[in-house]
Amino acid sequence: MGLKRLVVRRGQSFLLQLHFSRPFHFGTDYLTFVAETGPAPTELLGTRATFSLTQARQGNVWSASDFTIDTNSLFVSLFTPSNAVIGPYTLKIEISQGQGHSVTHPLGTFILLFNPWNAEDDVYLPSEILLQEYIMMDYGFVYKGHERFITSWPWNYGQFEEDIIDICFEILNKSLYFLENPSKDYSQRNDPVYVCRVVSAMINSNDDNGVLQGNWGEDYSRGVSPLEWNGSVAILRQWLARGRQPVKYGQCWVFAAVMCTVMRCLGVPTRVVSNFRSAHNMDRNLTVDTYYDQNAEMLPTQKRDKIWNFHVWNECWMIRKDLPPGYNGWQVLDPTPQQTSSGIFCCGPASVKAIREGEVHLPYDTPFVYAEVNADEVIWLFRDGQAQEILDHNTHSIGKEISTKMVGSAKRQNITSSYKYPEGAWGPGVSGGSQDQPAQLQLHLARTPEWGQDLLLKLHALRVPDRVHPRGPIRLVVHFCAQALLHQGGTREPLWRQTVHLNLDFGEEIQWPLLLPYDNYRNKLTDEKLIRVSGIAKVEDMGRSMLVLKDISLEPPNLSIEVSKRAEVGKALRVHITLTNTLMTALSNCMMVLEGSGLIDGQISKKLLCEGRAGACTPTLHPVCWLLSSPECHWAFLWGSVTALSLLCSRWLLAHLPEKLSWLLGKSETLLHLPSAWASFV
Repeated sequence: MGLKRLVVRRGQSFLLQLHFSRPFHFGTDYLTFVAETGPAPTELLGTRATFSLTQARQGNVWSASDFTIDTNSLFVSLFTPSNAVIGPYTLKIEISQGQGHSVTHPLGTFILLFNPWNAEDDVYLPSEILLQEYIMMDYGFVYKGHERFITSWPWNYGQFEEDIIDICFEILNKSLYFLENPSKDYSQRNDPVYVCRVVSAMINSNDDNGVLQGNWGEDYSRGVSPLEWNGSVAILRQWLARGRQPVKYGQCWVFAAVMCTVMRCLGVPTRVVSNFRSAHNMDRNLTVDTYYDQNAEMLPTQKRDKIWNFHVWNECWMIRKDLPPGYNGWQVLDPTPQQTSSGIFCCGPASVKAIREGEVHLPYDTPFVYAEVNADEVIWLFRDGQAQEILDHNTHSIGKEISTKMVGSAKRQNITSSYKYPEGAWGPGVSGGSQDQPAQLQLHLARTPEWGQDLLLKLHALRVPDRVHPRGPIRLVVHFCAQALLHQGGTREPLWRQTVHLNLDFGEEIQWPLLLPYDNYRNKLTDEKLIRVSGIAKVEDMGRSMLVLKDISLEPPNLSIEVSKRAEVGKALRVHITLTNTLMTALSNCMMVLEGSGLIDGQISKKLLCEGRAGACTPTLHPVCWLLSSPECHWAFLWGSVTALSLLCSRWLLAHLPEKLSWLLGKSETLLHLPSAWASFV
């Protein structure tokens, strides 16, 4: 955030030293402090505070007290209430003697943030371990992929980078709420519910010049692919530098990660949460329909309902004074523009506990989030222009493996139980529908799937008794289809088909091999490398159909980062990066994009030198002296596109920072010498 200005958290005191032209006399020299924020500040709106010098602080109000006099200097403790409006403040002083003329002198500016360390603040989080994770930690992981193939995506939040705090308040100042009524908007910035709702709307750009423009297509030629972002800092700086125009492009994990940066910077404990198989249920009937034809091809639908492979949102910690007792704590905020809330594309805060208890009448947007983790999936066989047969009705396939980064660890934490009570499991690749089926079908991978290699699967078929043919043999015709699976739950055109004929006697098991050649899926997948293999089995002479599914996530090429020595500020650091090519063809024109707080200013791009089945580059980094997120945590992080490397920084850094650093971290008092804080009597 920088060392040239004062940043404090509300509900705490900070020390101010004033220098006068003569000794100060308490009782005859009268001082009145004035703190103001926002346009046209008034005491009625809470954007202006006037308070006189007193012997002792009185309650949770603006005050100047506990002073000491040293010849021509006055040391005074300024206290900001725990419910004050957050934002940039101007501070001035009015000096008078008795009833005589008063003179006003500007003292300077300071920035006031939420204070989760203060028990009277609405964002109070009573755990230092959690505060270090959800406020101070400036890196993390976003979880993506598929419920059975979850991958961690490193992210540099960078909330303590020098200019990020200014950008965060600029985001608030560009919201529709501010543009409509600036004074009213500022007056509500003491409420974390209001602030996080504004941020949720401003991270996307559907209603305004928000930070990010979404793009769920496949053409990113007019901007940057969402998969190329490694951190929030570059996005926020680009938004500011280009005249507050939306940055192209983002998808759910980018929206959520950027919001995490903003909320942590403002002082609200925040984490990023991934929900796998996340329902987008627009008609609020808690049901999402999907359709397959007789050849096992998953069909597109004109309905707005869909099931995302995964969806990413935020949780912010706060007290909910607007709800009945018992719903404080983690609240869902979703900046991805899925639907409007009160006419604006935002979502939340929705109490996680309210979602778990099914209290969908509570604000904000609780029914929508409840459906994301609890909706049913109904799979239909589409034939002759209409849905004719239910292949499966899955009541437990939505809202799986809800995940966030584990506290103090790089591991993933499953928090599904926070959102819903335990439920039955629906195994992947198992034929569904009625229990009264003559066979059980499953698809298995015969070996680990790797990008660039043929895929080998096995169909496992078991004949079981049913009401129509309790023990007789049956004949199955199974049509298979493979399609690239898109992030938002849809698919591309089929890339592979195969038909299998099976004869099954009662109790018989068959394992049938299926080969999906690399040439079939080459250049036909998205960057996430997901394939859905589906099969429709029809029982001859019975007219009954069964569905079997298997989603495949291809292992990406291995990327490794090696460092030969410890990173030290002011000394060059060489890093060796290698990429293992799993393709049968050679690579060319490969670029590596690197980002890392304290190691790299912004982003750098380096060309990979490719030889044989490997590519490598050895960039030289120059660790800089920057403000770390915590004086106890001397870490910097270097991000590649698929992995992260932690580098231990020298304690040299802290030795070169001012001793009174903790005011910027918002945890103790500070002695501050403001250049403009001089005053003289007339």
